[in-house]
Formats: sequence, structure tokens, C-alpha cells
Amino acid sequence: MPFQKLFVIADAGAQVIMWLLLLLSVLSLAAIIERWLVLRQVKAKGQRIKDQLAHAIAAQNLEELSDLAKDRDSIEGRALGYGLKHVKDHGPDGVGELINSYALMEKPKLERSLNFLATVGNNAPFVGLLGTVFGIMKAFHDLGVSQGDAASVMTGIADALAATAVGLFVAIPAVAAYNHFQKQVKHTLAGLDAIRDLCIAYAKRKGK
Repeated sequence: MPFQKLFVIADAGAQVIMWLLLLLSVLSLAAIIERWLVLRQVKAKGQRIKDQLAHAIAAQNLEELSDLAKDRDSIEGRALGYGLKHVKDHGPDGVGELINSYALMEKPKLERSLNFLATVGNNAPFVGLLGTVFGIMKAFHDLGVSQGDAASVMTGIADALAATAVGLFVAIPAVAAYNHFQKQVKHTLAGLDAIRDLCIAYAKRKGK
């Protein structure tokens, strides 16, 4: 009797898991599109000020930093503005810690939904595998009930394996997107590290 209940659960569980995987695929796709749009805009705005900073460094003209600090559209521009304002108001002490604190506050915003994508990527294959196990249990149970109808069990096993395929279909894009977005976030944070060093160099020049 307990085993009969287990087979009933397996039958219902296989269907529930397929619907769960479908829901995860929709949520994952929505998260991927949202992060792609946001981080693409962050990258475009940041690249503009990075190009200007590179020009200022190449020209050995740190005075241009004051003009670049007026940019409030990009994360890098705001960090530069906060850093230079701190230097003018309080001197060089603490400017590095200020930029580091700003980077720590911006990091969760940049990484929004990335933990979800990582969770989906790591666990969707196992969810699909569980659906396959349930499906195979049902297929062999049906084989016993049908007294050796091999066609029914083959169909059931094929349906069961579809759960694993769907799990991988959900996981692979999530993992790829997570890795890509993490690289973009690290690139942006590295830009803030560079701006921190520039602010320190600017403070030292002003202190002479």
C-alpha cells in the first residue's frame, strides 16, 4: 500500500516538475533580459567617461578630472564626483575608503537577479533529473499493470527523459548569462578601483 501511494506521487510529481521547469525558464529569461538591458546601459555610459579618463591620463592632465566629475549619468562619473568633492572638502585622507564604500553600495544593484540565475543554473538539471526518476517509476509501474506492454513503457521512458532535457535547456542559458554578467560587473567595479587611484593621485598633486 505505501508503494502504491509512492507511484501516485511519482505520477503527479512528474507533471508538477515539468510545470516548475517551465516557470523557471520564464523567470530566468525575464531576469536575463532585464540584466542585459541594465548592464548594457551601465557599460555604455561608463565607457564614455573611461575614454575621457584615458585621454586625461595620457595627457598627464589631472585637472580635466574636475570637468569629468560633473557626469552624473554613469557610476564612474558619480564616483569621481564624490571622490574629488571629498578631496576638496576634507583633503586626501579617507578618499580611498569613500570610493570603496560607494563600490560596495553599487555592487548589489549591479548583481541584482544574478544569484537567481546561478541558483537556476545549478539546480535545474537536478530538478529535471528528479522528474525523470518520477517518470521512469511511473513507466515501469504502468508496464506491470499492462502485463508486459513494451510500447507503453517506452513511451513513458521517453516522456520521462524529456524532463532532464528541459532541465538542461533551462540551466545552460542561465549559467552562460550569469558568467557573462559577472564579467561585466567585475569590469565596472575595476573601473571604480581605477577612479579611486586617480582621486588619490589628484589629492597628492593638490597637496604639493
